Amino acid sequence: MTNTGTGPGPITPDGSPVDFYLLLGPGGEPEIVAQATPAGGTVLELGAGVGRVTHALVERGFAVVAVDESPEMLARVRGARTVLARVQELRLEERFDAVMLASQLVNVVDDALRHELLAACARHVKPGGAVLIQWMPADAHDRWHAGMGRQDGAVTITMAAVEEVSPGIFHATMRYACGPREGEEGEERVWTQSFSSRRLGDDALSAELAGAGLRLERFLTEDRTWVLAVPA
Repeated sequence: MTNTGTGPGPITPDGSPVDFYLLLGPGGEPEIVAQATPAGGTVLELGAGVGRVTHALVERGFAVVAVDESPEMLARVRGARTVLARVQELRLEERFDAVMLASQLVNVVDDALRHELLAACARHVKPGGAVLIQWMPADAHDRWHAGMGRQDGAVTITMAAVEEVSPGIFHATMRYACGPREGEEGEERVWTQSFSSRRLGDDALSAELAGAGLRLERFLTEDRTWVLAVPA
């Protein structure tokens, strides 16, 4: 299934609404990177988007290279070197202290693409460096249901629909809504983003990492959604 998106402003090839992502803060990702990266170290951010995390990493003193396939996304990035490329095709003549693959890209349905994404991580990390991967653990997939969601500042994020379309493969649609700022007039802005996701267990993830020359070292967050891998 092809990822799609709707709503005001540009929509990227993977269905991401650019204007929506401009509304989000960095979350806990900068702290996660800091756990595994030396102060002032180099970070390769794969799928950097509008710089939601990039800008916070730059402020912390990291030297960041931000990679994304969307020129509309990269046009919003400041303070970092940007590279317009598909992650799986990236071949830079340098290696980094940390390589970050966020947005649960590792849960992509296409097995060959998953291998290519992890191989891109492996070929760009320094010996002794860290690969930081965000994923959706199997038990988290099992809790998905229509209507679940959260608030992120003025933004409401809701899973509008989800279906297990075949064993272990889910298709979901997210709804993002943001009203006008306090004291301002205007209508609510609404976006949707539809995507497919493969349920992976711990053993499957370890095997996928091994196939790319990486080894799962440990989980970095209590919910296990961030993984630290190292060159095998």
